[in-house]
Parts: sequence; structure tokens; C-alpha cells
Amino acid sequence: MTSSSTRPQTSQPPKARSEGALQPGHKPSRLKADWLKSPAVTRVFTALNQEGFEARVVGGAVRNSLLGRPVSDIDFATTAPPDDTIRLAQAAGFKTIATGIEHGTVTLVVKSPGAPPASFEVTTLRRDVDTDGRHAKVAFSQDWQADASRRDFTINALYVDAEGRIYDPVGGLDDILHKRVRFIGDPEQRIAEDYLRILRFFRFFAEYAPPESVPDTEALEAIVRGRGGLARLSGERIRQEMLKLLIAPQALSALSAMRDYGILHRICGVTRLGIFRKMQAAEALLSLSPDPLRRLAALAVTVAEDAKRLATRWRLSNTGRNRLLQMAASQPQIHQDMKELDAKIALYRLGVDNYRDRLLMACAHADPNYQPGRWIWLYELPDRWPIPQFPLKGSDIMALGVPEGPQISFWLKKIETYWIKRNFEPSPRHLRRAAKQLIRAASS
Repeated sequence: MTSSSTRPQTSQPPKARSEGALQPGHKPSRLKADWLKSPAVTRVFTALNQEGFEARVVGGAVRNSLLGRPVSDIDFATTAPPDDTIRLAQAAGFKTIATGIEHGTVTLVVKSPGAPPASFEVTTLRRDVDTDGRHAKVAFSQDWQADASRRDFTINALYVDAEGRIYDPVGGLDDILHKRVRFIGDPEQRIAEDYLRILRFFRFFAEYAPPESVPDTEALEAIVRGRGGLARLSGERIRQEMLKLLIAPQALSALSAMRDYGILHRICGVTRLGIFRKMQAAEALLSLSPDPLRRLAALAVTVAEDAKRLATRWRLSNTGRNRLLQMAASQPQIHQDMKELDAKIALYRLGVDNYRDRLLMACAHADPNYQPGRWIWLYELPDRWPIPQFPLKGSDIMALGVPEGPQISFWLKKIETYWIKRNFEPSPRHLRRAAKQLIRAASS
């Protein structure tokens, strides 16, 4: 279970090098990673490994290091109760924040000479006392096996101590070696403890499973039995998992499995995996990093109502909601055969970001006469043509004798249309002369 609190925005220790990655047929007893010996991590170990207490790094940092992937967050587990964690940390000169104190989580902010501050979440070992499918009541413990057994997946229940020794209470090393995502113990029980684990299962599969692999059968059977619990999840929690899933390497395989097992419709409504696949291809064609909202639009947005429904259900920000609505709009139309002036007009009306979002959506919907070079040319238009600013203002129209009021806006739009149709080229002087002629003609 993760805390809902936000981690302070501080720098993190160095990323792990790939030398700690598992090799086929080899299960290491120690982890080699640069971050493990960084000054900040070493200081945390020194501060917390006192008075008979023990701390170990747990979860994603260990998992990703063993897989040779970058490490961002480094989380600790400790046998010390939260009050003792705070006391020991403050004695070492660390700033402490009671991030999720009811669940035993304290954030430490560590300042080391010559390095920016680094933050670490430290959580007391726990066992579940009661769960309701969304939240858990916990009791603090000093039992490492019990702490591991309450976690979600075997690959997330690996621990490393200050000397780099790896502790594997539930068989996570073997699953990392084979790139498998499996629930710890009884999948149905793990899901009933927190129904978000259904989405987390598919997200971790999308992130870590190799191509052409299939999800764990036992997990899928439990997911089908527990999928009704998805209705109890908050929009925020759904959003956090799904936006990560959509940009993961095996997102399409995960989404296909979610569709086949009755999960995707409950989360997204009507979906189009074919358009999602073509969006992936469009991003690759244009050498773009995966964008979760663009991929969500390709997957599940056909009309504005789809965008509004998803934005409400997933509790998207206003910015996210507006992006989905823009990608659902049909005008101005973008297509591979449009003339350069039409492309410029679309770019002028939409702005760079919306223009490119809409272009990617159009590319994902392209007909069989798909022309890759044409889409690249259209995408690069903002790089070779900076959007100009219409050079006239209301004062220019008033200077021509038009009284203040709605006529000002009318004539500005009319002259702007004149300017646009002439490839945005007429100068301010030319436009004032043309405006004068049009206004005179209208009043005569």
C-alpha cells in the first residue's frame, strides 16, 4: 500500500547502474548499485541502524536495479516505530515530515555536503489488521516476512541492507529473472485487500513483461472474480495507474488482456485498440516519447462526450480535460493532403501543442493511403514557421472612424480573415489601407 501524500520535490541519489542487473541463470546474493553507496543513503542507514533497529531499502529501487533500469525513488523499511524513526532521524540532522504517519511512513530530507537535498520515505514494518478493498488498518511489526507477505507482487517485496545483501522472502528474485508479475500468496486475497491492485497488475505487466508474453493465469482468474470492486476506486487512483500503464512498453498487450477479461470497459468505456496501436506507430514515426493523454484520446475518445466522461471519472486536471476535448474536436480538420496554407491556418488557430495533438490523432486515424513523409512535414511546420501575431488592434479600427462597440470586433475579424487568406503576409500598413477601403465600401 502506498501513501497518498506527495513526496517533497527534492533531488534524488544517483541512478543505479546496470551492473546490478540479474543475468540469466544467476541469482545474486548482493546488489551492486551506485545509489546504495551514495552519501545520503549511507547516512540514512547509519542513522536508522541503531538501538537494535534495522533498516533496509525495499521495493522499486531494488527491483529496478536488478533489472538494470533507472532508479528514481529509494524507499526504506524499518523495524523502528514511527516515533523512533523520527527521533533517530532528527538526531542525525535530517528534516522529518509525517507523510503518512497512520501507516507508519515518515519522509526524511537529507542534506549532504556538495549535493542537493534528497528525500526518502521510511515506513515501519506492518501487518494488515483490517482491509476494505480501498484502505487498510495496520499494526506495526518487526517481522520482515509478515511485512513482505502483505505487499502486492513478488518483485516488489525484495529488500537490501546497508551491505547490499538481498533478502527475498517471497520468491521475487526468480520472478525478476523470468520477468514475471505474480501476486504474493493468494491473488484473490491480495485483490480483496485493495482493488487497485487489479490495475497495478496490468500496469506492472505492461512495464516489465517481455514482448509476446501473457499475464499470469492465476492472477487473471482472480481478477475476473474481483473486478466488481473496481467501482469502489476513486478517480485519482485510477488515473495514477492508467496514465502510467498507457505509456509502458507493453501497453498494448496489457490493454488487450484488460479488454479480454472485462476490465477495460469498466475503466474507459468504449475503446479502440486499433487506433491506440496506430497512435503508438505515429509517435514512433515522429520520434516522440509516449504521451499518456494522447494515447488515452486514441484509445477511448471519439466525441466530446467521451472526453468529458473520462475527465470526470478520472478526475483529470482542467488542462488534461481541455486537451482531450481538443483532440475530440473535428475543426479545423487536419489531414495528410492539406495544403500548406491550410496547415498554417490550423496551426494559427490551435497553437503549437493543440495542433500537434490533433495532428497525431489524425495520423492515427489515417486511411490506407498513409504517407509517412507527409505527416512528418506537417508535424515540423511549427519549427519552420513561427506563428505570427495579427498586427492590428481595436485602436486601428477606431482610428478609421468606427465607434467603440461590437463593430470593432466585427471588423477586426474581417480584416484578420483577409490577412490569413493572403498567407499572413500583408503588413500593418497594407492592412490598415485594406480596412479603410472595406469600411468605406460598407458604409456607402
